[in-house]
Amino acid sequence: MAALVGLSGCLEALEEHYQGSFQGLVPIEIHSEAERHYDLTLEAYEPGTNRRTYDESYTVTANQSASPPHLDAIEQTLRVVKYGRDGEELAFREATITPNTKFVNVKLTDDDLILDVRRSGEQDGPGPTAEPEPDESVTNGSEPAGSATNESEPSDGVTGNGDAPATEREPPSDRDSTT
Repeated sequence: MAALVGLSGCLEALEEHYQGSFQGLVPIEIHSEAERHYDLTLEAYEPGTNRRTYDESYTVTANQSASPPHLDAIEQTLRVVKYGRDGEELAFREATITPNTKFVNVKLTDDDLILDVRRSGEQDGPGPTAEPEPDESVTNGSEPAGSATNESEPSDGVTGNGDAPATEREPPSDRDSTT
């Protein structure tokens, strides 16, 4: 019995020391439906401290896919930025990653950048990708004029043109349980 209690204490100490290493992993896939290549950066930050937890850059060629390293399934903000030929920022999207996040799909087109974040308890199929969080406000005036509505989202006035961050919907019980 004492050995079991001692082992339990060791595991807790290791988990505390290596925060996130006992957490799940979140696979990411990038799919290009564009006619040309684009550069993307994927960065994630811890909320509050803004400590960078993930940093990857890719050049995705036309009609190709990429599978970057997985994210840790911890509370963090993922930011994906699409760059043009001259290095100008064309669009960006942000999403909150939580322990309930199961998959992130980045869809790249010539006109848009779409994040599809799947969480446990959600139904399969095209998920919503552009609903602003109540306390988030991000502006991005770098995308050309014109509004491309995110077709996977019901028409609720949110556009996929870079003016609002792409975030995901969580089941109501997940929002109530986070502190």
